[in-house]
Amino acid sequence: MKRRLKPPAAVTPLSKAVVNADAVLQIKIWLVGISPMVWRRVLVPATFTLRELHGVIQVTMGWEGIHLYVFRLRAARYGSWELLASSPDVTLADLRFRKGARLIYEYDLNIPWRHEVRIEDRLEREARKTYPVCTGGAGACPPEDCGGPESFMDHRNDWLSFEALEDLDTMVEVLQDVVREGESEVLALDQETRWRLEDAVERARAREQAQGRPFSRQKVNTRLRAGEHHHLMHQQW
Repeated sequence: MKRRLKPPAAVTPLSKAVVNADAVLQIKIWLVGISPMVWRRVLVPATFTLRELHGVIQVTMGWEGIHLYVFRLRAARYGSWELLASSPDVTLADLRFRKGARLIYEYDLNIPWRHEVRIEDRLEREARKTYPVCTGGAGACPPEDCGGPESFMDHRNDWLSFEALEDLDTMVEVLQDVVREGESEVLALDQETRWRLEDAVERARAREQAQGRPFSRQKVNTRLRAGEHHHLMHQQW
């Protein structure tokens, strides 16, 4: 006789109490395939739809909302209408998640950024607290269109490379010449020096951008209070 396997956590519904419209769900989101982990923790009303959760994820992770998205829950798909997915205008309460349930959120389907989303807990709404709110997180969000997790990991440490040190030496050398001359006109007079400096600065900026957008819980919550998650719900069903 075959042993009956237990159903996965996401299949078992929450108790009726968790579906209460006044409930707040504690949710953890993290990027799959990135080390050290890039993650965020948010508190979201159970009345929020998956479309609203999409906006919250965009703000808290640091994305710009310029690509298609899809939530994968068991055999169901909710997200951008271009993907022939079901409407994301279903509430978290209606989906009846249980504590510990997980779903997948994918953003930019060309080279998908795969996020794992876990329902960590159900909390009571605090009267004086504004939701949604980010309560924790770590790790910089990768730049948009940087080629996916592998490319991001490959270029994240470029600022420590030998080429980066050479560019730094170039910038220091030119600045020393400017200080020694006592005026910045040396850059205009020496076109070759100016080109060397501009190339070094451009490469340095590219390396800085490759590090991703740093995480700041304060800035994230300022954006959430301003309602930016609603603006990033741009994909229309």
